[in-house]
Amino acid sequence: MQKSKGVPSIAPKALLLALLLAPLGARAAEVSSPDGRIVFELGTDDDGGLVYSVKRDGAAIIDDSPLGLEFEHSAPLRDGLVIDSTEHRSHDETWEQPWGERRLVRDRHEELLARIKTSSGPDRHFFFRIRVFDDGVGFRYEVPEQPAYRELAIADELTEFRVPNEATAWFIPGRGWNRYELLYRELPAREITRAHTPVTLRYEDGSHVSIHEAALRDYAGFVLDNRGGGMLKTDLAPAGQGAPVSLEAPFKTPWRTVQIASAATGLLNSDLILNLNEPNLLGDVSWVEPGKYVGIWWAMHVGAASWGTGPTHGATTANARRYIDFAARHGFDGVLVEGWNVGWDDSWSANGDTASFVKEHPDFDLAAVAGHAAEHGVRLVGHHETFGNLSNYEQQMAAAFDLYEQHGIRQVKTGYVAGGGELVRSDEHAKRQHEWHDGQAAVRHFEYTLREAAKRRISINTHEPVKATGLRRTFPNWISREGARGMEYNAGWSLPNPPAHAATLPYTRLLGGPMDFTPGIFNLTPRESNPSHRIPSTLARQLALYVTIYSPIQMAADLPQHYEARPDAFEFIVDVPTDWEQSVALAGEVGDYVVYARQARDSRDWYLGAVTNEDPRSITIELDFLSPGLEYSATVYRDGDEADWNSNPYSIEIETRSVRHGDTLTIGMAAAGGMAIRMEAAK
Repeated sequence: MQKSKGVPSIAPKALLLALLLAPLGARAAEVSSPDGRIVFELGTDDDGGLVYSVKRDGAAIIDDSPLGLEFEHSAPLRDGLVIDSTEHRSHDETWEQPWGERRLVRDRHEELLARIKTSSGPDRHFFFRIRVFDDGVGFRYEVPEQPAYRELAIADELTEFRVPNEATAWFIPGRGWNRYELLYRELPAREITRAHTPVTLRYEDGSHVSIHEAALRDYAGFVLDNRGGGMLKTDLAPAGQGAPVSLEAPFKTPWRTVQIASAATGLLNSDLILNLNEPNLLGDVSWVEPGKYVGIWWAMHVGAASWGTGPTHGATTANARRYIDFAARHGFDGVLVEGWNVGWDDSWSANGDTASFVKEHPDFDLAAVAGHAAEHGVRLVGHHETFGNLSNYEQQMAAAFDLYEQHGIRQVKTGYVAGGGELVRSDEHAKRQHEWHDGQAAVRHFEYTLREAAKRRISINTHEPVKATGLRRTFPNWISREGARGMEYNAGWSLPNPPAHAATLPYTRLLGGPMDFTPGIFNLTPRESNPSHRIPSTLARQLALYVTIYSPIQMAADLPQHYEARPDAFEFIVDVPTDWEQSVALAGEVGDYVVYARQARDSRDWYLGAVTNEDPRSITIELDFLSPGLEYSATVYRDGDEADWNSNPYSIEIETRSVRHGDTLTIGMAAAGGMAIRMEAAK
């Protein structure tokens, strides 16, 4: 295999080297990672079925597994196939994110493009593209237009991943009523039934693997269906009518991805998912603004206010002004207001047909609130809850975004509260169809929303979304999303998230992209009607979440009075940025704990966050990420010596010390505890 030589660490454009296009004499091809450790092998079985495997250092990561596509009305791309020719390229470039967990991202991979054709009968062919990085692989199908394939209905995708049955897997069940908002399970791989991706696995030799997909566009998302013998098959989300995927050739499927690391933290330091997405399609996106916000939201979850109108309505003009004043005093960028528009009264989750995105409730004056925000240097954060009705929202979308643009609103939180498979769409015959949140219709809808918002310089934070697959690179106004159980499940209306949840998310859900988790709850017994309910967290842990759970927009989710009652701890939330020059996962194990360090963008300052599960623990780390020769003033927010999430959650020690590159730091955490540190470089 030819390797690139003399590649600079930052290249102005992709370097395409070692071009090779020639017929294969054998029925197999392979491509290795730039460091030579990972090998992707492609071949055919005795029936001419396409198969692949992935090895690292000679050991199987994915054992021989089938590939292929089946169509409803066209011949399958399944058997009787041969590898006709291959084309090899090397690529090395470094590109810049407009916002992100790191500013510069290196994309270094080896690529093999194989032309696959039928061995007999009329000519049918497709391309199979493979990219192998030092941290994993991505592959996809590319079907060109040809007489046999024009308008296509994909009935099934045959891609499978054969993994060791004895591997430990962390996953949430797939194709369920509650979308992605489920607790993660830790089970042997053999006990997976259906699983949403990312699915994270730990092999017996300590290797960590994540199976997912990248660049999910105009296609159905998949869950992994256990077929036995360690074989996990792609199971495409059904459509309301017809095949799971309907499209025209030429087309490309999303990338199927396998991230590989020697340790759990290696998955966290991987950029593979981002690198497999197309570059920014929106042009100038300087108007996409990371930042922090507060909002009229948590009060409804804890029963102190209502979304609908009435004596406890949260989204009133007076209440919004109060939140804006609080945000301005403490330097927050935005104020979210939920429940301002018509549609929230009565059984609001069933109001998808009638909700309005331009009509205010009588006790809320949008123009006055937006004006008050502008006067105080704060932006109003818009909110659109669709109640799962895609068509009703699309019919009003232009007018709704125009209204927000008129009032200077630059971010909108959208919601799609509906059970799995219960999104509503009107087809071309005005007939109601029900869709999945990861079905092709929903995937198309989410992209349409991004494009319409971008026309008005608006960013989108999607709740009840499709899973994250790195599209924030292609559409940088997709600034965050939910897609997992967030803080709201700790509000007292549900069983709370167990302590291990926050120590699992970075290794699972967050491998796909940012999450609007809404941390920062200071009143850890939040529901007056249920004083025995406690959030499984210490106060220090709530601060650490701003570093360990990445999002370019972070909410200080609690009520203003609870922050003002604890100004010393609140100072960390005021100080911590949301946009980073670089990030590095320092230590951790899936479901046990995680330690992250992040450098503020355009600054020499660093922030550290660590959280643990239900077990108290002490960890020693080296501060080698700090710049040599500089002295840093570290403000440490740690669990007190007697802290306990259940009996003494507010015990916190705030200390200041000097640290330098090469120093070691011992991180002590109580059960369900954490630590947060701000490290300011000397001027």
